[in-house]
Parts: sequence; structure tokens; C-alpha cells
Amino acid sequence: MAKISLKYVCQDCGTVHSKWGGKCEGCSAWNTLQEEAMQVSKKPVTAKRTNLEFVSIESETIETDRLLTHMAEFDRVCGGGLVPGGVLLVGGDPGIGKSTLLLQVVSKFSQNYSCAYVSGEEAVGQVRMRAKRLGVANSDNLHLASATSVSDILAALDNLENPIKLLIIDSIQTMTNADVDSAPGTVSQVRVCTQELIAYAKSKGVVVILVGHVTKEGVIAGPRVLEHMVDTVLYFEGERNYHYRILRSVKNRFGPTDEIGVFEMTDLGLQEVPNPSALFLNQHDYPVSGSAIFAGIEGTRPILIEVQALVAPSHLATPRRTSVGWDSNRLAMIIAVLESRCGLSFANKDVFLNVAGGLKISEPASDLAVAAALASTLSNTPTPVKSVFFGEIGLSGEVRAVSQSDLRLKEASKLGFAVGFCGKLSKGGQSSDLAITPLNYLIEMMDIFKNPHHSKVKFV
Repeated sequence: MAKISLKYVCQDCGTVHSKWGGKCEGCSAWNTLQEEAMQVSKKPVTAKRTNLEFVSIESETIETDRLLTHMAEFDRVCGGGLVPGGVLLVGGDPGIGKSTLLLQVVSKFSQNYSCAYVSGEEAVGQVRMRAKRLGVANSDNLHLASATSVSDILAALDNLENPIKLLIIDSIQTMTNADVDSAPGTVSQVRVCTQELIAYAKSKGVVVILVGHVTKEGVIAGPRVLEHMVDTVLYFEGERNYHYRILRSVKNRFGPTDEIGVFEMTDLGLQEVPNPSALFLNQHDYPVSGSAIFAGIEGTRPILIEVQALVAPSHLATPRRTSVGWDSNRLAMIIAVLESRCGLSFANKDVFLNVAGGLKISEPASDLAVAAALASTLSNTPTPVKSVFFGEIGLSGEVRAVSQSDLRLKEASKLGFAVGFCGKLSKGGQSSDLAITPLNYLIEMMDIFKNPHHSKVKFV
């Protein structure tokens, strides 16, 4: 008979400790150990013979077509559709719209396939009320349920007349397994329930989408191993003060990572935004200083984003360096390069940087656009009309070329831009209609701000 043993499990990484401690030895997190009851068997472990067979990597595999949800932005983030047997994990802040998005996805998917939506947080009537408010289409292929026992859910799915193709669990932190003696949402429950759902997905060829809560740090709650167990991890991002949301892929075994899908929150739920560049470009009727357009890449999608900067006199002993949507440490580095290599002075001045629209940029190629915005606001000179910037800046002031330059330039040309500032392009890399100004060093770009009337670029 198995013996019940009390152990202390870290709620962040899942490391098991024999006694309580303030700091987890696995991930160095503080105050994350919680007491859980575990079954320990006294029977000796013996090797068992199995019927496992290894196959050659060159063996033929039956190709399966991806299942389209007919929500283009969602399919794009998933790599072109859902893969049968795949398990997806969707995380996001409370109230950001995870349940709304998946309810719309499962509604469209049910027009062609049988699927199930299981909520552990809402009653069936509440889900129906939300579906009615969103105006989603009714379908006999969509099965709703309110349950928290994984065993009961899987047993009920086997009793359906038509096998399902998609199962949505909202959320994994509310699911329980009767064999695990711990509360819902603990590391043990989340790990065991997820493993049971993954085994069901692989054996039945069913796509399973799990909704995951996030911690105050913005990572998915539960053991870190949860993200390693699933095939795809998606984060639903967005600022509460803005009406649009971004679905970002941070892990995808069946497609590119860092792919994004853009949605707009409306009274009728989330609406797709096919051209997100229009959301993040400036809305000025005339050129203003401190604004530069960055030609970026999110996954496989080119996107144009406005970077805004403001330099103002400071009355503080230590001037402020505030950055929204961009790494503040990288901002300090760009300011140091501008001062040391280009002769600009930010002493006794507050520096503010903002990525328009609330988007967050982590790509090093945005260095040149940030430097252009800072130089523009410091000299009170607008950047050239219809110009885009991209390139990584080194500490010696050199401008390095970045990948996928052709894609960036084509997107800028398509939206009516005429001038491009970037690092030196490779041979054959200038296939767009833009007038490219390749830069070796950052100081070469300073001429357009020192003497704009005599530069080769015309201002209006």
C-alpha cells in the first residue's frame, strides 16, 4: 500500500523539498513552497518488458492536413492552422479576452468540425450568455460543459456520437485529478491533469487548447515544465487603455515563433486586424520632431511602428530616463553612443521614449529608429518625410545590417514610404522602390538633423 508523505513543492518550478524553506533551491524564488501530500510506494522498482519498437527516421509518415479555424490571425500565429494531436497553451492577464477569443475560435471551427468547450470557471448558462452577447453563430457541433474533473470530461467525450476535433479547457488551473490529493491549481494537479490531456490528444488526434492563468510577473502560473510539455505556447497581450490585443507565439513546434496576430476589441468581441501597420503609424498631418518609423519584423510579418522621443530640461539631480515599450537599459546605451560617438549632449535633460500604440519591441534592429527619434527631438528637426529606419547600433557607433531587409523595405514601399535608412545591405538586397541610404556609422545620419535644408533629403 502506498504511504502518504508530506512534501513541499515550489509553485514556480515544481522542485520538491523535504522541508519548508523560504527560498527554493531550484529556481531561487522566495516564499513559493507549499505543502502537498504525495503517495510514496514501498514496492521495489523492477524493469518491465514492453512492446516498444523503434523505427527508422526514413520511414514513411502519413501527412495530415492542418485544420483551419477560419480566423486568419489565429491560424497565422499557429503556423497556418491547427495540427491534429497538438496541444496549445494560451496565457494572458485576467480580463484581457482569452475566453472571448477562444469562444469565437471554437464557434467558427464548429461550422465544419465537432468540438467541445469545457469551462471550469463558468456555468453553461453563463457561457451561453457570453456567446449571445458576442453574436457567435450557433452550431450543433459545439458541445458545452462545466466541469473540473479531467476523468469525467474525457469519459463524457468518449460517449459522444461524433468524435470531436477540438477540445478547449478553460482553464487548466481549475482542473483536478482524483488520484492527486491536493487543491486545484497546485503544481501536482496542473502537471498531472496536463499530462492526462496530452495523452488524450496524442492518442485520439484531437487538438487541445488549454487556458492558463498568469502570475503578477506575467508568466503562466504553475510549474515551468508546463510550457515544455505542450506543443505551442501563446500569450495574449494588450494594454487595458488600448482597444486592441496581440496574440504572440513564444513556442511552436509546428511553426515560427514570435509570430503575432492583431485583434481589436469591440462590442461584438474581437475583430481581426489584417493590416496592423496602420495602427502603429503616426497620425500627424505635418512632420513633427521626435518621431521615427521603425520597419520591424514580428515572426514572419513585417510591421511598421512609430517610435516617439522627447527630450526636456531636467530640474533633478539625476535626469530621468523613461521608456515605454522598449528596454530601458538599451535606451541608456543608445544615449551613451549618441553622446560619445556623435557629439550630442543629453546632460541635464530628461529623456522619454514611447512606442506608439502600446506595442512592445525587443528587436535590436529598432536601435536606429530610436537614435533617429532622439536626435530629431534634440535638434527640433523632423525626420525626412516618408522615411523608415532599421539597423542595430554597436558601442563603437557602427550600424549593423539586420536580417530580412527585403521584407521590411517591401512593406514600407507598399505603404507609400520613399526613403530608407539602414545598415549596408547584402548584394541583391535592394529590390524595393525606396531610395536607400546605407549607413556605416551612426554619425553619418546626423547630417540630416544638423543641416536639413542642405541635405539630399527634402523636407516639406
